[in-house]
Amino acid sequence: MKNLVILGAGTSGTMMANHLIHKLPKEHWKITIVDQYKKHYYQPGFLFLPFDIYKTKDVIKKGKKFIPKGVRYLNQKIEEIQTEKNQIKLEHEYLDYDILIIATGTKIAPEEIEGMKEAEWHKSIFDFYTFEGAKALRNKLRKWEGGKLVVHITEMPIKCPVAPLEFAFLADSYFINKGMRDKVEIEFVTPLDGAFTKPKATKALHYLLEEKGITEVTDFNIERIDYENNKMIDYSGKEVTYDLLVTVPTNLGDALIERSGLGDDMNFVPTNKATLQTKAHKNIFAIGDATNLPASKAGSVAHFEAEILTENILRYIDGEPLKEKFDGHANCFIETGHGKALLIDFNYTTEPVEGTFPFPGIGPLNLLKESRMNHMGKMAFRWIYWNMLIKGIHIPFVSATMSEKGKKISNAN
Repeated sequence: MKNLVILGAGTSGTMMANHLIHKLPKEHWKITIVDQYKKHYYQPGFLFLPFDIYKTKDVIKKGKKFIPKGVRYLNQKIEEIQTEKNQIKLEHEYLDYDILIIATGTKIAPEEIEGMKEAEWHKSIFDFYTFEGAKALRNKLRKWEGGKLVVHITEMPIKCPVAPLEFAFLADSYFINKGMRDKVEIEFVTPLDGAFTKPKATKALHYLLEEKGITEVTDFNIERIDYENNKMIDYSGKEVTYDLLVTVPTNLGDALIERSGLGDDMNFVPTNKATLQTKAHKNIFAIGDATNLPASKAGSVAHFEAEILTENILRYIDGEPLKEKFDGHANCFIETGHGKALLIDFNYTTEPVEGTFPFPGIGPLNLLKESRMNHMGKMAFRWIYWNMLIKGIHIPFVSATMSEKGKKISNAN
């Protein structure tokens, strides 16, 4: 009996367990998934918690519910990956593996910036990338009387690169609905030279920031926070003041990766960007936010990766060459407030395309344009996530790679 072990039961790990249980012969392969946490979080929902759009029950469920029958599910801390032995050291036992899938995700590290995670953490300085942070921010916003709200990105890469922009747009809508937008100044602060990583999307998003009266501060590389005087200071000495700071701290790969000597300087696993095989070990694969791929760290990307990784693991078992098939495909809804959203679709090399999705000329979703239908798509994704995506059920009309037609449209523009 051979062993396939998946580390991490978040979005990527759970998807892989569901894909592989139907592909690997049970008489020859035993699948084990390990995670120290018993709860599964719908992380895109953290964006909506602070604005009372979602409730706690919408974003938390028992992780075991989504692990398929026939997969061994262990709730233990993972101490170390011992690659020389093809073995995992857990809190209470050791696991041998023939194939290993690393799906340990990424975590915020506010302690990386001086003054961030100190006396004012979750008091006047908040994150919304954790359940605890989003819930604390919800409680703060319910009673906040106004002032200067700063939405800030510490450094890239981060989970879901568009989420900070969405927060700024939703904050604008939230305060308008509360009748207090005139009491709130919103500033968006980024280390990038524009609102997003892709120029075409940056242009569209910058226009929305201007339209909503949100000030944009670019090229701000934070050095420290002076929380006693409510200001951020960057390495050039530039300062940004705030009354309420909503920050996206440094995102790092799991500390397990550092302990195991498998990561880069941010604990992300060096991974072949087309095959998802790790660069150091042929029998170890990585997926989702745990990788160092130049793709968005987002659920849609993990979904596309899972389909291709499943195929490549089967090819690896059969001794066949791996398919260099993953092109970095991502599509993301961007909430813009007031019941509207944008949709962007892109990959490693292709700018976000214009047109309609998933059917050219028909839609029903518009690319790079605000619409209420896009907002409905964003809100429907929660149901799709819990009922299809993490269960490994194919989502019709959504391809793991960008179509050649989509690439040609983008290049023509």
